[in-house]
Amino acid sequence: MEDDAAPPMVELIEGRLERLGLTPEEASRAAGLPPDFLDRLREGRVPVPRGERLRRLAEALSTSVSYLVGLDPDVPPPAEWLEEEQGSLGLLAGDEEGLLRAYRKLEFSAKAAVLLVVRRMAGPEEAPDAVPAKQVRPSRSRS
Repeated sequence: MEDDAAPPMVELIEGRLERLGLTPEEASRAAGLPPDFLDRLREGRVPVPRGERLRRLAEALSTSVSYLVGLDPDVPPPAEWLEEEQGSLGLLAGDEEGLLRAYRKLEFSAKAAVLLVVRRMAGPEEAPDAVPAKQVRPSRSRS
């Protein structure tokens, strides 16, 4: 992360690990995550988990999703935290997922400006493969 601050979730996770007497690797494995997941989360090298990964992590830490996202444990978490990450579905890479989340927060005029800048940065679009036009034969009148 740019400001070298770990996501707030990391402190909550570390508190649960201490309380349960688990190592980060044990909790990660129990949640079906890579053993170094919490280290990479702390360093900002992976996005904060969402969807099923977040549910499994909360279960491995014997807590709720609401608690891990910084809410009162009895309050249902916002739906956006329970939605699967596009990247985890194989649709978007992690950086694309982050860009999409940031883009969705923008107002319409800012979205238009960002789109214009990105299109210019990407260069000219390739023309689609040419499809030969259908030849229309003149109809023969039958008399």
